[in-house]
Amino acid sequence: MFAHHSILATAILFLSIIFSVDALPTESSALKLLEKRYKKTANLSKYQVPLSNGTASLPAPTAGLTLKAITLGRGTQNYTCAAGSTDAPKAIGAVADLLDATTLLPYLPPSAGLAVVNILTKYVVSFDVSILAKSTIPVLGKHIFDEFGVPTFDLGDKGLLKAKLLAKIAAPKGAVKGPKNKGEGAVDWLALTDAPGSVGLKAVYRVETAGGKAPASCGGGEERVIEVQYAAQYWFYG
Repeated sequence: MFAHHSILATAILFLSIIFSVDALPTESSALKLLEKRYKKTANLSKYQVPLSNGTASLPAPTAGLTLKAITLGRGTQNYTCAAGSTDAPKAIGAVADLLDATTLLPYLPPSAGLAVVNILTKYVVSFDVSILAKSTIPVLGKHIFDEFGVPTFDLGDKGLLKAKLLAKIAAPKGAVKGPKNKGEGAVDWLALTDAPGSVGLKAVYRVETAGGKAPASCGGGEERVIEVQYAAQYWFYG
């Protein structure tokens, strides 16, 4: 069993490989590890999506569904405020890149692999999206809301999910509030199921969220769009 400090050290090693191979003691060995890592595939059947925030739980994946991908989403949760409004900002969707977290898992036992991904989610929210775009973690897909306001996840060859809400629970107490743990808090965990137009994917879970929550009030002022930085794990089933 991996001790916590070993998991953290492994996560930091992955961050070094992802963002700055030159920072490692031996560049050649890091490059060899990176090359090997992308040639091997994780056995996703051994991974279980986190469902509980400590006091409540999301429903388990429907029997017969198979885990297709674990991704790290990094982007913005978006809100609008009407001119002069002191109401809560209105959610209008999200935009995020979906980084393929499964490339980090092949050389770790599932418990340690999941722990590393959980730690990385907390780090990733503090990285600028442009930096992540230059990282060595492949971008598997994109999360947007379409012209009808439907949550949409495009994973290329792995499928397309047009989603609708099945269930939600609050993020756990102590969840990262935003970049550098500053912000209004972490958005809810979600279970989403497929809507018409989906291809090859049946469900997605948004868990281990960091940031993304809007301020409590628009606070008056001009009409505007508020973009709140966030990160989350997205687990896809088909």
